Amino acid sequence: MALKTKLGAALLGAMLSTTAVSGALAQEDTIKIGVLHSLSGTMAISETTLKDAMLMLVEEQNKKGGVLGKKLEAVVVDPASDWPLFAEKARQLISQDKVAAVFGCWTSSSRKSVLPVFEELNSILFYPVQYEGEESSRNIFYTGAAPNQQAIPAVDYLAAEEGVERWVLAGTDYVYPQTTNKILKAYLMSKGVAEEDIMINYTPFGHSDWQTIVSDIKKFGSAGKKTAVVSTINGDANVPFYKELGNQGIKAEDIPVVAFSVGEEELAGLDTTPLVGHLAAWNYFQSVDADVNAEFIKTWHGFTKNDKRVTNDPMEAAYIGFNAWVKAVEAAGTTDTDAVLDSIIGVSVPNLSGGTSTVMPNHHITKPVLIGEIQADGQFEIVQQTPSVVGDEWSDYLPDSKDLISDWRKPMECGNFNVATGKCGGKGS
Repeated sequence: MALKTKLGAALLGAMLSTTAVSGALAQEDTIKIGVLHSLSGTMAISETTLKDAMLMLVEEQNKKGGVLGKKLEAVVVDPASDWPLFAEKARQLISQDKVAAVFGCWTSSSRKSVLPVFEELNSILFYPVQYEGEESSRNIFYTGAAPNQQAIPAVDYLAAEEGVERWVLAGTDYVYPQTTNKILKAYLMSKGVAEEDIMINYTPFGHSDWQTIVSDIKKFGSAGKKTAVVSTINGDANVPFYKELGNQGIKAEDIPVVAFSVGEEELAGLDTTPLVGHLAAWNYFQSVDADVNAEFIKTWHGFTKNDKRVTNDPMEAAYIGFNAWVKAVEAAGTTDTDAVLDSIIGVSVPNLSGGTSTVMPNHHITKPVLIGEIQADGQFEIVQQTPSVVGDEWSDYLPDSKDLISDWRKPMECGNFNVATGKCGGKGS
């Protein structure tokens, strides 16, 4: 019996050892990437679609054979619209799940929450949403629009095409709207707009009672000068805001609204009848007429098994970032962070408007600016498209930023080099 027991134990040990090795080999045969988007809370209305888009991109890449001969595996977490929780989940993805890169965040508050984690642990974040600029990190790629790729061209369009002279800067009370509006105010005043012709208003996330604010906007617009609202209202607060505009009879021909956080996904939940003619500024709309876009939409509908699921700008930014990472990893021959950071600058990949987007030394990308007019079906008619624009990480209109540039190539590797003093203000953002 003792001999049988020993033989049995040895056999069991060998089997367990073989299983462990097989498990380890199976793990090594996949490359994990993190998906860090809110699937609950106030930002879920916008971020859930990006999670789905990332799963689609991973599935499509795996059909092509994966990356470096290995299948990609998406590790999805839910930071639940809680900014400190974003940092906790980012640390989990990098330290515990051992992901090669992370695709995620929406609000600037969430991005700023995770930034020190990515720098500390030397991992990579691809951030796919428009933001306020005034930041450049070695470990972050900003594939959404900087202010010069969205906010400033939108204001220029309203001034030139609509004759707007009075401006309401309405936003949610957090980093992105505050900094963007600071830049816009400085820009407008540099163009001769008087300070009394600029009204700034902030509301909390999830704000629902818009009656007084919309009434104030209506009053501000009755001073005899053409008035427009530049909206950096984010998340589900957009639904009651647009409803209240309709309730108070504010039409696009009276006081046009141009939004930076309202796209096809947000409009899908609204009665768009009172919103027809209002505007949004993005770098992509589902209505773009390009073969690559038609194929992307077809793939999206096939993946979601729902022909009514819309595409939007942050999805395109995620698409660009993901494909740039894949190309950089293949060029480097490894997912090692430092090697990928070296190989990704200068990488060009297709965008969805028929051109290409290039990763620049400041970790921003090139992209055209599109102004779209809301249609009754919740889509946008493109009324203006610019040539490709390089994202500007430091604003030319703020005194503390106008002399700064970012260049993460060797030997400079500086996120805030001052061209006036010839000095780097520090390696980080």
